[in-house]
Amino acid sequence: MNENDLRELMACVAQGALTPDEAVERLRVLPFEDLGFAKVDHHRALRTGFPEVIYCEQKTPEQVVEIAARIKCHAPVVLATRADRAVYDKVAERFPDCRYDEAARVITLGQPEPCQEGCPTALIITAGTSDIPVAEEAALVVEAASVPVKRLFDVGVAGLHRLLQHHEDLTQAGALVVVAGMEGALASVVGGLVARPVIGVPTSVGYGASFGGVAALLGMLNSCASGLAVVNIDNGFGAGYMAAMICKLAAPKQSE
Repeated sequence: MNENDLRELMACVAQGALTPDEAVERLRVLPFEDLGFAKVDHHRALRTGFPEVIYCEQKTPEQVVEIAARIKCHAPVVLATRADRAVYDKVAERFPDCRYDEAARVITLGQPEPCQEGCPTALIITAGTSDIPVAEEAALVVEAASVPVKRLFDVGVAGLHRLLQHHEDLTQAGALVVVAGMEGALASVVGGLVARPVIGVPTSVGYGASFGGVAALLGMLNSCASGLAVVNIDNGFGAGYMAAMICKLAAPKQSE
């Protein structure tokens, strides 16, 4: 349940279409629903603007399915991240219309609400093709949050001219997510080109001295580009969520 749902519920009570007791019954599970192995946070969309997202690693396929089913009762869209094929197969048995991005390892159920008119675009950029799985995780999160998204892949510093020809996209985006492994230099470059928030995502792509993404993480953290913030290694989800929040804040306020 989000803020609009709550307003509609209160309007139904005011109009007599629902009794106060019926409204209370609908709200009863809002704080959370205890499944024993998980406490599903149905209140999260009301607090933060987006429902709880399922992190699938170390959960059984059956647990993921049950959590997804409970969230789906209260939210228009359900996301499950870091899902392997076995988890997807089990979810698809219950929800045949679910969608699976195998590269990003993201399962999506339902359809996001339409993007708010005037909401700026989140631009998802990768240094290389090998960074695309993490970038797609970010992009799918942005889309699920009802924010427009553009993708700009394989424009790393080894061939910087590939990035510079997209200057208009860079300067018009509401927020930019830069996904890079190796030394992570692309985030600094983008941060020095735009007057927009840039979110760096270091990836675990690279040879041995990249230390599984630590080199890219430290490179981004030590950047002199002042508009750059950095999330954890391979955390496309966190970057996409942050970019969506920034773009929504920049969107024109809707009149009541």
